[in-house]
Amino acid sequence: MQHWLTIAFEKSIRERACKVALLIGTLLGIINHGDTLLSGDIPLKEWVQIVLTYLVPYGVSTYASVQTVRHHEIGGGQKSE
Repeated sequence: MQHWLTIAFEKSIRERACKVALLIGTLLGIINHGDTLLSGDIPLKEWVQIVLTYLVPYGVSTYASVQTVRHHEIGGGQKSE
């Protein structure tokens, strides 16, 4: 688990996950909460949902990136000739 977290907190992984979360989270936020955002009256419950809308793609991107790095570390990324 420690090795997994070390990879997850590498700068390149964090930067990629932030970009994905910003793009996908914004699109999902507009789709799911656009009407509430435009009204300007956003209850606390909606804010929590909006934050989660960004955290989920961040987590998915981080997980996928870490699993890819680990796969390559164990030799799974080598091409067979």
